[in-house]
Amino acid sequence: MTHDTAESKPSRTRETVKFILFVAVITLVLRITIVEAYHVPSGSMENTIMTGDTLLGNKFLYGILLPVINLRLPALRQPRSGDVIIFRHPVESGRLVKRVIAVAGQTVEIRNKQVFVDGEPFPFPETGQHSDPRLLPPEMSRRDNMAPVTVPEDRLWVMGDNREDSIDSRSWGFLDEDLILGKAMIVLYSFENVRHKPFWRRIRWNRFFHVLH
Repeated sequence: MTHDTAESKPSRTRETVKFILFVAVITLVLRITIVEAYHVPSGSMENTIMTGDTLLGNKFLYGILLPVINLRLPALRQPRSGDVIIFRHPVESGRLVKRVIAVAGQTVEIRNKQVFVDGEPFPFPETGQHSDPRLLPPEMSRRDNMAPVTVPEDRLWVMGDNREDSIDSRSWGFLDEDLILGKAMIVLYSFENVRHKPFWRRIRWNRFFHVLH
């Protein structure tokens, strides 16, 4: 029994290394060709997207941005309200993932946590969450209450599905469409962000290839 246990440890290590290499190669190839890969480091989109998810985004849908020459190819369609997008941070370095709430020409308002677009309630995502029941007044924060604003041309209004734990358009304003990298389509793989667990126990198998809505 001791002999079998001793043999299983290096075997498990080899399988783990093979799995990591496989995931790394697949991610690299896909990112170079047709998709944008994004590792989610925070919970601003929970529970639609979990901390530790790695997403694949469609780079062609909104027009792929060619590196070096910084030229965007023609889009198949424009971003729509409800799309989950990956984009470059408008203020800092890095990338973010949020949900499009409103597009150019639409008016956004927030009343007691309820988001309105052109006067109509914006459907709250089934997998979204409110993690803080407090209602902050508009003079303190735009988190829960915000006067109507109209989205300018070539801009978007984006927010996280985890409404009280998301830094988004309520903080830094409208998103320039040129910053969009792709539409988040699917969770490629996912790991719990818990360091004390063994690697193989951190794998969220139920998140693999989960389609985003």
